[in-house]
Amino acid sequence: MTLTDSEGIRLQKVLAAAGVASRRAVEEMIVKGRIRVNGKVVKELGTRIFPEADQVQVDGRPVQLDPDRVYFAFHKPKGVVSTMADENGRKCLADFFIGYERVFNVGRLDSETTGLLLMTNDGELANALAHPSFGVEKLYVAKVRGKITRVEMQRLMEGVKLEDGISKADNARVLDQNEQSSLVEIVLHSGKNRVVRRMLEAVGFPVLDLVRKSFGPIRLGNLKPGQFKELSKLEVGLLMQAAAGKAETGKRR
Repeated sequence: MTLTDSEGIRLQKVLAAAGVASRRAVEEMIVKGRIRVNGKVVKELGTRIFPEADQVQVDGRPVQLDPDRVYFAFHKPKGVVSTMADENGRKCLADFFIGYERVFNVGRLDSETTGLLLMTNDGELANALAHPSFGVEKLYVAKVRGKITRVEMQRLMEGVKLEDGISKADNARVLDQNEQSSLVEIVLHSGKNRVVRRMLEAVGFPVLDLVRKSFGPIRLGNLKPGQFKELSKLEVGLLMQAAAGKAETGKRR
């Protein structure tokens, strides 16, 4: 298709509806060359697009054009299973997202782990964010039993052999410790089940408490357990950018 085809919807109307800015402000962005459609800069105010098919970026950041897509940051409490239904009757995500039957979780946190869980009905983005080959990093803070040393921290960075292969942290550091316990920050992109707990147990330091503080560019912030918030247009764009950027560079490990 041609970008100035008489079919489609005017670009400024689509972006205004997506919450980027007013039509007048979007027109100024177009004239200044700040907007790309399918990778190409457009500067004509008559540009029309097909929101369901075309990809639009503003200042290099992807924009979600589908108004039916929703994105949430949720602080999963302890004891909640990461599923929208549980055959054993345990407390699950559906107990918090009443009225949002179509949303689902991006990846999982085990029942005893708390912290940030992303929820959406955007399957394509969810798959990209959850798959380890896309390299989207997650940050965890773990309280472990005992006083962990530099030797164990280095082992986490170099790789720990688990029953399903070797797993390594992208970064790891000690935040605080005493003779009884240590507070450790771990960054990794693996999506393996209970991987942080298993890695720490493998180096001899069982986890007492574990919380995920961030997922890619999204942070847990001040959300209390059981609370969730809808992500802003900027946050959604950052998530899309994180997934797309990692996809283009291929597998990291």
